[in-house]
This record gives sequence, structure tokens and C-alpha cells, in this order.
Amino acid sequence: MEIALQYCGAKTPCSVSSRRLFQNQPSLSQRLRFASSVSSSSKGLYSSVKVKQLSCGSKILSVSCERSVVDVLEKTQLGNQSLDENEKQLSCVMKFGGSSVASAERMREVADLILSFPEERPVIVLSAMGKTTNRLLLAGEKAVSCGVTNVSSLEELSFIQELHHRTVDELGIDRSIIASFLEELEQLLKGIAMMKELTLRTKDYLVSFGECMSTRIFAAYLNKIGVKARQYDAFEIGFITTDDFTNADIMEATYPALKQRLYNDWISDPAIPIVTGFLGKGWRSCAVTTLGRGGSDLTATTIGKALGLREIQVWKDVDGVLTCDPNIYPHAEPVPYLTFDEAAELAYFGAQVLHPQSMRPAREGDVPVRVKNSYNPKAPGTLITRNRDMTKAVLTSIVLKRNVTMLDIASTRMLGQFGFLAKVFSIFEDMGISVDVVATSEVSISLTLDPSKLWSRELIQQACELDHVVEELEKIAVVKLLQHRSIISLIGNVQKSSLILEKAFRVLRTNGVNVQMISQGASKVNISLIVNDDEAEQCVRALHQAFFESNCSEMSVKS
Repeated sequence: MEIALQYCGAKTPCSVSSRRLFQNQPSLSQRLRFASSVSSSSKGLYSSVKVKQLSCGSKILSVSCERSVVDVLEKTQLGNQSLDENEKQLSCVMKFGGSSVASAERMREVADLILSFPEERPVIVLSAMGKTTNRLLLAGEKAVSCGVTNVSSLEELSFIQELHHRTVDELGIDRSIIASFLEELEQLLKGIAMMKELTLRTKDYLVSFGECMSTRIFAAYLNKIGVKARQYDAFEIGFITTDDFTNADIMEATYPALKQRLYNDWISDPAIPIVTGFLGKGWRSCAVTTLGRGGSDLTATTIGKALGLREIQVWKDVDGVLTCDPNIYPHAEPVPYLTFDEAAELAYFGAQVLHPQSMRPAREGDVPVRVKNSYNPKAPGTLITRNRDMTKAVLTSIVLKRNVTMLDIASTRMLGQFGFLAKVFSIFEDMGISVDVVATSEVSISLTLDPSKLWSRELIQQACELDHVVEELEKIAVVKLLQHRSIISLIGNVQKSSLILEKAFRVLRTNGVNVQMISQGASKVNISLIVNDDEAEQCVRALHQAFFESNCSEMSVKS
């Protein structure tokens, strides 16, 4: 099939093979709305900016950073130029997690799922296969002490090699697709063994092999069955991040860079983009970075915002966001609608369905996020938008975060004294430990910590840091350390907070549970209760029965 593409007055013929996705394509309106000024939003990130005039009247900003150059189209009038009537723009992002691409069979099912939406022109974001990331991390940790000669016999390395070889063989793909990556992976592990050190920077590079291989395998399979696909490494197409290895943040320069690269490639040679999730490139080091555990969700929402797509679809192994963890209470139900604020609170306080930071780009770009089940595509899932009808909503979901540490910090000198809170929180900042929930009075502070949020840390290191925190805090206050606590977060309607609290405390009193701390988040959609670990699951089950299996909706109307 021949498609004539018109871009800036020049026609370029390109041949496109297709199976189902490129049949009867409607027209694509060519109005690429790129950033009007990258330099103004980069806050000193770039050392030089040059403007180049194109023959078609467009401009390009050539933005130079310390070790790389990014060209970004400046906002320009492209007139009423249009592409061939058979062309259509990219319409949505489809993100699939590790369990969705854990085997050759699952990859075939994902391909069939994508093809079951012939009206869509998706950008596909993939995680690593199955438990590959965990295996890579474990292989790296073992390599530090196993010795160079023993690297080849590491169980984790053998597992990764066998999994990926078996997958490409079953899909009928040539092993050369991943051969160089498996070879380089083994060499990297030998380097770690030789240095007897696994730095955060090396750890990010190590885990990147999972996504790099899964996306290449899937793109090769789509091309094999006649659906034109093109693989992309996120760190090569404009995902610019901070240099905070293992937990990097997306920078604003990412959005125009992504838009330029993906749209230009689509216009010149349409093919389904298959993008590595979870990865980026540090702006200063130009090294591979990762976005933290579950960061593929953030990759998907970043692409959705950058391209201004209609919808971001996050495909999981559950029927959307649930009213509670089904492993705790099997009668958990899907939540049909959420706001971005509710979804962010759910993710932050332990719901495993979404990455805590993933809602930010979607909210900023006002792009709806739909959470669906790749094992049950017909289920409606959960739609996350800026606003929703809250007139009948009381409680949306119950989230449990286990094994948190609670600190009671009291100082008689706090009465009327300024600077006490600043001193307390500066200690946590110096230690790099995140504070989850805070409650204050005139002479005391109660708060919870979750050191395990930094997934690179060892348990022994966490214990040492907690001892150090207590030691530093005791210089300015009396400190009581309480471990083995749980946070039960009630995500609900701010207008019904009194009803939620009344019902929740009635349930907890009936079950003989004493709440040790309570806090309402600044977002006003979350009320957090602190209880003992051994009481937490009982509380979740009782609260779920009270709010979701009784006449709570009738109570809300009467109130």
C-alpha cells in the first residue's frame, strides 16, 4: 500500500505493510503543537540555543546540553496541510506490565488484544518479562561476591537466558534479536564481580536489559505477523531525567523532545511504536536511569501528555482499581471511576495498580487514564479523570500499607518556639527518608516513615538509618520508636468526611481496635489511620463490609 506524505510542502512516498491496523485509515490533521519555547522551561538546563529556519517556514530550536543535543520544533503555523486520506494520528497509549508479557503465550495474547482495536493507532509501552527485573537485581547482588569465574553459572543469569531464548523460539523469532544483550549482560555481571561493587548507576544500567529485550522481542513478533512496528529505547528518544539513579524524575524538556521524535517517525514511516517503560537518560550524566518501581506507568502517562493523546490505557492483571486488596478480602470490587487526586493517593499509600508519580503528567495534560485487565479485556476497568460525579460517593477504596515505623517526638521546649519542625524534618532530609503521615500538636509530633520506599536499600541499612534518625532526634526531643505498624488509608469524598470517620470508628470500636494516630491529607481525599500490623487485615475486612456491603449509600443521602 502506497501512502504519500506531505510535510512542509514535500511529498515522500513510503510503503507500509499491515495486517489489520493500517486498513481504511482516516485522515490525520497535521497540527503539531510543539513547545513554543523549550529554553524558557528548562531552567538553566541547556548551555546554548540556536534557531534554524526551514524552507517550509518552520523553525527548529537546537538545544545543547552538556553532552547531547536535542532539536525541538518551535510552535509554528503549518497552515492547512493535510496528509493522505488514509493516514491517521496516534490515538492512545497502551501500557502492559511484566505479567502481561511474561511468556510467549502472553505476548501472543497481548498482540491479539492490540489487534482487537483496529480503530486505534497505539503507542505500546512494555515492562520487562515477568520477574526479570528482580532476577537482574539479585544477579547483580550475587555477582559482587561470587567471583568472576562463577558469574556464568549464576542461577539468575541462567534463568534470564533460558526465559528469553525460549520466548523467541516459541514466537518463531531469530535469537539474534537478543543475543548481543544477553552477551553484554554477562559481561556486565563479570565487571561487577571484578569491581566487587554495585553502584546505583550500574544497577540502573543492569535492570534496563529487561525492558530492552522484551520490547525488541514484541516488536519483532508484530512485524513477523504482518503488523508494522518499531522498537524504541526510552533513553534514546527524549526521556530526559534527573540523575537520581534508581528513582529519577522526568524533566520538562522530555515532552517536546518526545513529541518531535515520535511524530516525525510516524509521519515519515507509520509503524506502531514499542517503547521501553521505566527507563530514561540522566541530563547531566547521559547515563541510563530508572523511574522507580512501577515506573512504566509514568512512562505511559508522560507519552500521553507529550503527544496530547485521547487516552492512556494501563493494562494490568486485575479488573481495574479495586475497593481493597483482593488478597486481603476476596470480595473486593472494581471502582468504575476515580479522580486523579484519588488515584494519586491510592498509589502513594500502597495500591499496587499504579505508580505514585504516574498521575502527574496525565493530570497536567488532562488525558484520561483507563486501567484495564489484560486477562479479561471485556471488563470495563477504571476510568481516571480530572473530575467525576461525587454526589453519591462516600468511600472509594481502602488501602493498606504494612510494616511502617511510627515516631512520637515530644519536646517541652516546643511551646511557643519557632524552628522545631524545621529541625525535625531537616534530619529526615539529610537521611533521605520519606515521611508518610504527620500529626502535630503544640508540644509533639507523630509521624510514620517508610524507608523501604527506596527499593535499593538493604534491610540492614534501613535498620542502621532508623537508629541514626532516633539518635539525631534525641538531641532536640524525647523520641519513642514504634515499629510494626500499618497505615489504613480511607480514600473517599471530602464532603462526607464526618460520615466516613463516624462509621470507621464505630467499626473499629466494635472490633476492639485502638487507633494510634489519625491524619487527613492535604488533598482532602484521604484519611489515614495507624494501627498495629497484626490488626490491620482484620480492620480492612471489617471496614470493607461496613462501607461497601451495607446501606452506606442510603446513609449518605440522609446525611
